[in-house]
Amino acid sequence: MRAFKILIVPLLALSGITLVEAGPIAYALCQTGCNTVAVACYAGAGLVFGTVVAAPAAPAAAIACNVALGTCSATYATVALFAPTP
Repeated sequence: MRAFKILIVPLLALSGITLVEAGPIAYALCQTGCNTVAVACYAGAGLVFGTVVAAPAAPAAAIACNVALGTCSATYATVALFAPTP
């Protein structure tokens, strides 16, 4: 096994093949993008993100922005966490 590592690892390095990991950084960037869009959505509706109480009386625009944020976050969670990033 040791001989395998001694021979194969340098060959992989010289071949240009790179090792990758799942993308927590990509996930964080995507979530930042989703939150930025949510803040813009709230601002477009004349609201301030984070100040609207989640209740049946919440404005329809706030509910629509929250639904869009949830969809965006869920989509990127399934894509970005499993996407390989170097």
